[in-house]
Amino acid sequence: MDPALWRPYCGTAPAPGDLLARWNFDPLVLIGIAGATAAYLRWGPQDAAQRRCFLGAMAICLVLLVSPFCALTSALFSARVVHHLVLTTIAAPLFAQAWSGRAPGSLGAWVGVHAVVFWGWHAPPVYDAALSSDALYWLMQATLLGSAVALWSAVRRATIPGAVAALLGSMVLMGLLGALITFAGAPLYAPHLLGPYAWGFTPLEDQQLAGLIMWVPGGGVYLLATLGLLAQWFAREQATA
Repeated sequence: MDPALWRPYCGTAPAPGDLLARWNFDPLVLIGIAGATAAYLRWGPQDAAQRRCFLGAMAICLVLLVSPFCALTSALFSARVVHHLVLTTIAAPLFAQAWSGRAPGSLGAWVGVHAVVFWGWHAPPVYDAALSSDALYWLMQATLLGSAVALWSAVRRATIPGAVAALLGSMVLMGLLGALITFAGAPLYAPHLLGPYAWGFTPLEDQQLAGLIMWVPGGGVYLLATLGLLAQWFAREQATA
């Protein structure tokens, strides 16, 4: 298919000079974010820290879905990877902290489910389909975020050794996918065969940057969370001793 025919949810790929004008004022998105925020503030937990986490996560969603960054993800696969990583490793743990409930199932199961979801949406044919259908695009967003929230919620409730094992396993899986994308010998994603040129990249260079972002910063988030848990564990052991 001619890459010029791709019309993803965030619109056609912008040139650098057009980017700042490319805000997404989709009324359904704006009403959804405003409605969810109002409902949480009205009926959600009254804990101030939880509310701050929820509002922070919703602010991230505004940046990802309303600001010109949304349009940038139509041009650059590397921007799309940043979108997915911010959604699953920053917004998701904030939502998990803001949520008082818990997802059914074990921690190990959610590690596997989230990995399957993340890997699945980055398989080239599936990714291409998501950028040619608004319904599939929103299914991608919902399943990435939902599985990540469930994973981080399960991590919060696990023992420290269990949480550390889950986070390290997620780090390895994220790094492996990033490495596969980085070292692919040809461009894999048809919707990004033209857009990168306007930004000074070839499609392969954009794809390699995306893989490196997924591999290093993406895996690094799980490593930092692991180190934080280990620091808590050592502090408790010292206090007990």
